[in-house]
Amino acid sequence: MSDTPNFHMTPKEFRRHGYAMIDWIADYYERIESYPVLSQATPGDIRASLPENPPEEGEPFEAIMADVDRLIMPGITHWQSPDFFGFFPANASGPSVLGDLLSSGLGVQGMLWATSPACTELETHMCDWIVDLLGLPTHFKSTSDGGGVIQDSASNATLCAVLSAREQATNYGVNRDGGNGKLVAYTSSQAHSSIEKAIKIAGFGTRQLRVIPVDDHFAMRPDVLEKQIREDLAAGLTPCFVCATVGTTSSLAIDPVPEIGRLCRQYQLWLHIDAAHAGTAALCPELRGIHDGIDLADSYCFDPHKWMFTNFDCDCFFVRDRSILINTLSILPEYLKNEATTSGAVIDYRDWQVPLGRRFRALKLWFVIRHFGTEGLRKYVRYHVALTRKFSDWVGSDGRFEFVAPPMLNLVCFRHIDGDKRTQEIMDRLNADGHMYLTHTKLNGRFTLRFCIGQVRTEEKHVVQAWERIQETTSKLEN
Repeated sequence: MSDTPNFHMTPKEFRRHGYAMIDWIADYYERIESYPVLSQATPGDIRASLPENPPEEGEPFEAIMADVDRLIMPGITHWQSPDFFGFFPANASGPSVLGDLLSSGLGVQGMLWATSPACTELETHMCDWIVDLLGLPTHFKSTSDGGGVIQDSASNATLCAVLSAREQATNYGVNRDGGNGKLVAYTSSQAHSSIEKAIKIAGFGTRQLRVIPVDDHFAMRPDVLEKQIREDLAAGLTPCFVCATVGTTSSLAIDPVPEIGRLCRQYQLWLHIDAAHAGTAALCPELRGIHDGIDLADSYCFDPHKWMFTNFDCDCFFVRDRSILINTLSILPEYLKNEATTSGAVIDYRDWQVPLGRRFRALKLWFVIRHFGTEGLRKYVRYHVALTRKFSDWVGSDGRFEFVAPPMLNLVCFRHIDGDKRTQEIMDRLNADGHMYLTHTKLNGRFTLRFCIGQVRTEEKHVVQAWERIQETTSKLEN
């Protein structure tokens, strides 16, 4: 018999290297502003720096960490930098990182209640906490016919909503017999690309996705939506799903959910609300107007891994009637049968998502909520919104710039009055300098800068410096 391998990291070694890793991360956060926010690597740089073949013999942990500094860090765009103003934030706060570390250390596979009861029950409880924190309808609580689950992302939450709508409309016929090509879904021209992807995966076909035009504020037009539904019904098709967006990716536009919801009730369509980024704003009672009409929704999702300081991946997905979701996704092979599942007294979250396996994501959310507290979370949201108002005032007072969409929550969309070329030159120059990072979109075909304030480490001084750099860069390009 061969000798037992002895390459396992002992608890003593793990403790020593673990302390070193925590020190490295803490040092990284202290020096993060010394890095260019956007990685300066060119395509292929990182792979070219890596050995062609894996090592035959194990290497010291210290050598691995040295190569993190030497090989990996040049290829990192620093999402945790206080000067990161692009996309939407992907926050990794201290308590969240530690909660994620604990999850990794426990190594739980939480597919069933029986495989770790704490994994399931903490998740159920956290989702109920979120209902209270955001002021969501009580039918999204586990004590009702609905409930919540933590998905990896809004993309998978949307897919689950689409699949549920499909099966509700066909009495689970697609699961049984396959599709008939008549199911139709609706969203706006400003909705996230994950809607189209979900429609593809669910077997609708992209021809069956109706892209509804938007108004001057980039919100879906309910009158056009109803007209399209009527036309599809007259053509013998089966309208079954609408995705309304609370905070679009490009401009944070908010669809008129009350009107859309009433149409969905009238024509018996599943209404899903994607509030991936903006949903966090509802922590503050004075900002909960963004959720007007949400009581009409069949499902809803938002991402704590964006603006709620919980590192990726963590999306909270809620349904009005969990039986539809479960009946859509549930498969119970013999090897998963157990007494608790058979009793019906527990939740098995494997039935609430596409994959079977699942991580213990609720730990990091629990850590974040307990560390910051409700009021602490609200203070950060209010601080970011206040900084965004200051920034929008500066943009509005500079005659060289114009707003392309109304400033909303923590996002400002603006451009140079000279047009697309000058606007892109400003962005490219700023990003190349490395002191800050901006991203863009196109609204009504116009190249638009997006300035988003949501990083947990961003302070007023960083926003002031960013505006000064925008002004200085613009002046240099104009001269």
